[in-house]
Amino acid sequence: MTTGRPVGRVEEIRIYPVRSLAGRALTLAEVLPGGLAGDRVWTVLGADDSPVRPKEAPALRDVEPTGDPSADAARLTELLNRPVRLAPSPAARPDVAPVHLVSRQAVDRAAAGEVPEGCSAEDPRANLLLDLDGDERAWVGRELRVGGAVLRITRTPKHCLGVYADVLAPGPVRTGDTVLLV
Repeated sequence: MTTGRPVGRVEEIRIYPVRSLAGRALTLAEVLPGGLAGDRVWTVLGADDSPVRPKEAPALRDVEPTGDPSADAARLTELLNRPVRLAPSPAARPDVAPVHLVSRQAVDRAAAGEVPEGCSAEDPRANLLLDLDGDERAWVGRELRVGGAVLRITRTPKHCLGVYADVLAPGPVRTGDTVLLV
């Protein structure tokens, strides 16, 4: 069992079943080697098979997926006034870390005006919202035990709040779980 120094707790868990759409809050999630189970498993594609992103279609962020890819695609086609479809997301993407963590403190800093361009303080689109003692940006290269999972903090995102992490040991994470800096 990995031990460490308590530095906070899990305040909220979110998955985003469809990339670019709204997320879903959970009280329990299974952290797998590729990230949280059910997270970003579908991608919205346009008629030319290129991904449709909120940068070009901001309304996407407010759409809650139903879990039915056909129904979601039909709803998005109507909303965007152009044909789209949902396709399974690639299993591995070198530009995306498996887990995105952000602290309540980072959200508060962003609300006070310290926010990277292109990032929303209201919805940092993180998987784990943490209430921390300290600044998660200082933990790049370190390991965290969050619930039953062990994560290595790999980098800060260029376009958003918080930090990205790779999964060293899969396991369950629950709201209220202690976060340990290993």
